Parts: sequence; structure tokens; C-alpha cells
Amino acid sequence: MQSVRKNSGRAELAVLALIALALALFMFAGPASAGADTTFDTALTKFTDFLEGSGGKIITVLSLAGGIVALASGRFSMGQIAIPVGVGVGAGTGIPIVTSTVTATI
Repeated sequence: MQSVRKNSGRAELAVLALIALALALFMFAGPASAGADTTFDTALTKFTDFLEGSGGKIITVLSLAGGIVALASGRFSMGQIAIPVGVGVGAGTGIPIVTSTVTATI
């Protein structure tokens, strides 16, 4: 019976230590501002420019070529037409939509 009391006392002590740690972290936490971090702005700009420019065109042309090869093989499906169109629309208009949504102030 005594060992059960010792173990429950240790568990209570561990719980109290975790609560104290959580309170300390909460008390000393600084304010956070959404969108204030500019760590990856350079990479985001380069990647966005690539997809909106020649990179997006290359991806669209490769997708279209894949659809044409599949059509030439004799099997037809709407996906062979819809996927290249979707890739082209996504590369052309999807990037600005996503970028403006992410950078919007909430």
C-alpha cells in the first residue's frame, strides 16, 4: 500500500511541475505578429517568378506533350485533355490566387 502512495505522490509532483512549466512559458511568451517574418521572402519571390514565367510554361508544355503521347497510343480519356488544361490554368492563375490568399491580412 505504501508503494502505491509513493507512486501517486510522484505522479502528482510531475503534473504540478508540468503545470508550473506551462504557466512559466505562458507568462514569458512574447507577442507574435502574423506575417512579420521575412525569412523566406527571397525564395518565395524566385519560386513564384519561375512558375509564373518560363517554368510554368515548361510544365504546361510537358503536361500537354504527355497527353498527346497518351492520345497517340490509342487510348483516349478526358484526363488527357483536362490535366494539361488544369496544369496551365493552375500555373497561370493559381499562383497569384494562392499568393494573395496567403499574404492577405486576416
